[in-house]
Amino acid sequence: MEKSETQILKEKLFRTKKNGWENIEENKKKKIFEFSKEYIDFINEAKTERECTKKFTEILENNGFKNIDNLNTLKAGDKVYYINRYKNVYAAVIGSDDLVKGFNIIGAHIDSPRLDLKPNPLYESNELALLKTHYYGGIKKYQWVNIPLSMHGIIMTKDKKIEINIGEKDDEPVFTIADLLPHLASEQNKKKLNDAISGEDLNILVGSIPYETEEEISEKVKLNILNILNKKYGIVERDFVSSEIEFVPAMKARNLGFDESLVAGYGQDDRVCAYTSLKALLNIENPKRTAICLLADKEEIGSMGNTGMSSRVFEYFLNQILNKTIGNKPGLLDTCLKSSRVLSADVTAGYNPNFQSIYEKNNESYIGHGISVIKYTGSASKGGASDANAEFVGYIRNLFEKNNIAYQNSEMGKIGVGAGGTIAYILADRGSDVIDCGVPVLSMHSPYEITSKFDIYNAYKAYEVFYKDE
Repeated sequence: MEKSETQILKEKLFRTKKNGWENIEENKKKKIFEFSKEYIDFINEAKTERECTKKFTEILENNGFKNIDNLNTLKAGDKVYYINRYKNVYAAVIGSDDLVKGFNIIGAHIDSPRLDLKPNPLYESNELALLKTHYYGGIKKYQWVNIPLSMHGIIMTKDKKIEINIGEKDDEPVFTIADLLPHLASEQNKKKLNDAISGEDLNILVGSIPYETEEEISEKVKLNILNILNKKYGIVERDFVSSEIEFVPAMKARNLGFDESLVAGYGQDDRVCAYTSLKALLNIENPKRTAICLLADKEEIGSMGNTGMSSRVFEYFLNQILNKTIGNKPGLLDTCLKSSRVLSADVTAGYNPNFQSIYEKNNESYIGHGISVIKYTGSASKGGASDANAEFVGYIRNLFEKNNIAYQNSEMGKIGVGAGGTIAYILADRGSDVIDCGVPVLSMHSPYEITSKFDIYNAYKAYEVFYKDE
């Protein structure tokens, strides 16, 4: 049956929302699933910002990137990286164009919500040994009880650094936070959801066997735990003061759904964008504009500190590039940044049909519809937002459409319902054109986040065409 004139006009003028899996070629579907398998392996291996940095350094070196501090000069086509305090990765492929024309930068973050240990964490209560925690980032505290937790991080003693990773292997113990049983929870059930579990309730159970001795001493269970740690790692209680220990979900990332179209796993905010942006950089050979992948820490708590995006260490990396290519001079970096284009590669909220009332359906991100391009974030009256200008939005739109990238444009929930922020405003403050561009996520900031394999792959391809664009 032929289409009517009105149907043809509607198809021409309307923007239709399309599920990316519809009518997808089998060859492309195969590529998407293969790429997602590698991604799942990565997020199972790298669950903290330190582990991400270590893994990304290995990937970069295996793909011909060299530490910029070991090079005296750089030329077009060179591939370099810099690691900042084990928690940041900056990588670049030097372009043939004059650097004053600016860089193509993609910035993501590799920290995720978690439970950090307090400086003096270990204590005994009623013959149980527990660790006191201080949660990191925006979490729903009730989601972190009664789940298996693993222990990651480092401990600095007087004379050595000790790496800790316990609870990921099947033959290793896990840890947990014991919640109140429903039979005795009548008072707890009366509280608001946010108050049912307090920050001081997030105490991790780590043991129950007392130290064997005939002496009458207190805290025998705590002593036994310290004795175990001392024998295995050579540490004493004071060493916790100079440690960075993080507890994260011990669950493995897995395929989700009968059709295996989704990925479920911890830390996808924002490692899904970090992984795809770095993998895309590996494909860049001899670009015109210098392509840079920036992977930051501390985004979940405001991007502060010397490993956060507010740090000037990224500018140190850029100055090193200038010093070793065209030669640096006062004001040159400002000129380069003013001419740069940036994708703030951070996730956004995917539309969740279980909670429809908080969304404005016409302006949300949908799972399986491609990467989300977000002109502004912020709260209510766009407070705290980085708002991209129409010219740059048009540039990104045309770039993606020209290269058949599946993308969507969105906000994050109804006005005034909530708020979100990224590192976009920090780079915009440097004068660059910046827009948020990332993967939609269900159950964001929970111990088990959900993404679409279709969206993950389109993020990878979107970042690749952005790096390559002249």
